[in-house]
Amino acid sequence: MRTLYRKFVAATLLILTISVITGFILINWIYMTTTKQKIDRQNVVIAEEIVSSIEGMHGHRSALAPYLESIGKLGYQVLLIDKEGKKQYFGEDFSKTELSPEAMKVLDEKEIYHGMSDDSKHPFMMGHFSNDVRNTVGVPFTSDGQEYALFMRPNNKLLFSDIHMILVWFILAVAVISIIGMIWFAKHLIKPITQLTEATRELTRENFNYDLTITRRDEIGQLAESFTTMQRQLQHNDEARKSFISNVSHDFQSPLMNIKGYAELLKSDVSEEERGQYLEIIDEESIRLSHLTKQLLIMTSLDQKAYPMKISEVRVDEQIKQVIRRYQWLIEEKGIEVSYNLIPCVFKYDSELMTNVWDNLMTNAIKYSRQGDSIWIGLDEKETELIITFKDTGIGMSQKDMEQIFDRFYRVDSARKKGGTGLGLSIVKQIINLHKGKVVVESKEGKGAIFTITLPSIEK
Repeated sequence: MRTLYRKFVAATLLILTISVITGFILINWIYMTTTKQKIDRQNVVIAEEIVSSIEGMHGHRSALAPYLESIGKLGYQVLLIDKEGKKQYFGEDFSKTELSPEAMKVLDEKEIYHGMSDDSKHPFMMGHFSNDVRNTVGVPFTSDGQEYALFMRPNNKLLFSDIHMILVWFILAVAVISIIGMIWFAKHLIKPITQLTEATRELTRENFNYDLTITRRDEIGQLAESFTTMQRQLQHNDEARKSFISNVSHDFQSPLMNIKGYAELLKSDVSEEERGQYLEIIDEESIRLSHLTKQLLIMTSLDQKAYPMKISEVRVDEQIKQVIRRYQWLIEEKGIEVSYNLIPCVFKYDSELMTNVWDNLMTNAIKYSRQGDSIWIGLDEKETELIITFKDTGIGMSQKDMEQIFDRFYRVDSARKKGGTGLGLSIVKQIINLHKGKVVVESKEGKGAIFTITLPSIEK
């Protein structure tokens, strides 16, 4: 399998290779179209100055060879041909000495030879360094009545001077260091990705305590931070799932065992009074199971990604009064005083869902109220929102309880004794969130609790 590291290195080397080839093609094009002709002209000018100096040495034919020898020592390769075809070389030797027919026109037709720019044997710029007599410039001249042709080119050793060698070594050093740096950077870049891959494998094994130590501040660091956040959330979800299963199992198991136990007792010889007590307990446990099942079904529906709310206009005051009437028997049984200030109000929301909210808040207030306590319900409509308040003078709750009462299956100790499911207020919170509202609780132990719900206006 090709790893990201190998792909990165291969891609970088490919880009480097393409860059070198593209650069070579571009430089070669510039050399072939402009630079080659310019170099040719410059060398023709130098050759003409040389022959001009030679022609100025009248009567000194014997000085011709020493003069050209000195030119060769200055870094030029020179070929001298007379009318009879005799050749003399000065400076470094040419590797190829065969002249082209065009070059011979220097003697025959007194034309200047532009071998550096016109030689077609070398289509690339590397031909500039060819140590070939064809790769020269040629000019005719006359010395002491004798016709000559002088062909010359700069010595390659002159082209590769000390500064050029330093430049070559510099380029090589930069290339080597760049490749080594690129490989190191690739390893440095890939390392956290490898760590993230290993951390992902650990998550699939449900190891949510894997320590991911990536402290970078770039995009990979942000990815690692997001991964850590996801890891914590998954750990929380896993714990919540296990807690959910444990709580549901416990809440179902307890009434089922009671029903089974008292049903077994009914099979035995028991008095009519005991039979009535057992049947009453079975009935209460059945109601408890039914209530728990109903709450679970509501919660499961709300957990859907897009719960299909049915928004309609509802008489809020009448809906709350209907909930109060539903529990009138329980209110009278506990001797609780219920009062309210419910102004006539029409508001848009999901009627069925909000009925569950009022029902849960009402039963919650009754459950935690003592004999003779009171419950007050208020309704206030503003331009853009609706405020509903449920206030009781019951047993209240601690600060710790207030921070957790909206968590699923959370129940204070007194709630366990009263047979609560721990789902009611969680459902209230979910429904209010679906309506983009908020629910706030205020309470002190022994002094009751106040639940305030704020619902924004919803356009149908």
